[in-house]
Amino acid sequence: MSWDKHLKKYVWDDAKTPYFVHVAKLNKVQAGNEIFVYAVFLAVLFAVISVVSLSENAPQGRSYAVSFYAFSLVCCSILLGMTKHSYAAYFCTSAPLAALLYFLVEGFSSRLGMIDKILLFALIFTIFLYSLRVITIAKTYDRMPDSSKEE
Repeated sequence: MSWDKHLKKYVWDDAKTPYFVHVAKLNKVQAGNEIFVYAVFLAVLFAVISVVSLSENAPQGRSYAVSFYAFSLVCCSILLGMTKHSYAAYFCTSAPLAALLYFLVEGFSSRLGMIDKILLFALIFTIFLYSLRVITIAKTYDRMPDSSKEE
């Protein structure tokens, strides 16, 4: 059994997971799949944040502003997934920047060690860099070919 073929088929498939394909070489199916996964990730993450921030047991207590912003990101990520519009991608890119601002204003939890803080910062920075890719995909989506030439 050649497990590497199955791994490539389900994990590194160029049509379904084109994360390492240059944006100029993407087609609409690949770009749509990539935006869909990004939009679902953001929608689920910020839906949880929206609900948790309304609780008194949240790390910094109840925050209607955080909840409203998180809910607006949920709506915008759904809009991005449906329309692939660049303005929605721009607003979704504000999510990692808002997370950094939140941690600068509110501070990190006292239970986090230095390694945890570094990993959290690295994750936020990675999401920001990937958000820039999503902006580029959304801006060029209308000019992309409908499908790949190999099919």
